[in-house]
Formats: sequence, structure tokens, C-alpha cells
Amino acid sequence: MQFIYTTPLETNQDSDILIKGTRVPLGTVVYAFNEGKTAEEIVQQFTSLNLSDVYLVIGYYLGNQQEVDHYLSERAKEALDIRNENKKRFSSDKIRERLMARKQYTDL
Repeated sequence: MQFIYTTPLETNQDSDILIKGTRVPLGTVVYAFNEGKTAEEIVQQFTSLNLSDVYLVIGYYLGNQQEVDHYLSERAKEALDIRNENKKRFSSDKIRERLMARKQYTDL
């Protein structure tokens, strides 16, 4: 008897790897697993996941750890770059002053 299974992962239009049929990223399951959570605990925390998919994802991670860790590291760098760019474009330095000035104007 031969067992055939597929890893329940899919890539969306933003190149995020998600658990198939959900909006849960691969990184979410990997981070939870690396924090010591069991597959059952991960499913309890993310109710859109099913247990067999979580076990398959963990197995995929363990078999491809270097590649997955590299992917997650690159995604984290991209997210940091986006946050830094947004901070530059939408500076919050003067927000409190603007809000206080607006409040004083509306209190009149």
C-alpha cells in the first residue's frame, strides 16, 4: 500500500505561503511549533486549521527547515523594510501636537 499526501500549503498573490483554505501563514504555525506548542494547541489557537494539516505542515517544516527558515527570515526583513518606509512617509512626530491643536479648536 502506498500513501500519498500533499503538503497543505499555497502561495497567495502577495507571495505569502498560507495553510491551504485558510488565511493562516506558514510562519504562524512554525513560530508556534518552535515555541513548544503541540499541533493540538496550534489548532485550538487557530480554529480555521485542522489537525491533520498542522501535522503535515510541521512535518514539511522539519524536512525542509533550512529553506523554510530562510523564507521566513526574508519575509521578516521585507516586513521591517515596509514598516521603516511607512515611518518615513507617515511620520508620527507631530501627531500629538496636531491632535491637541485640533482639540483646542473644537473646544471653542
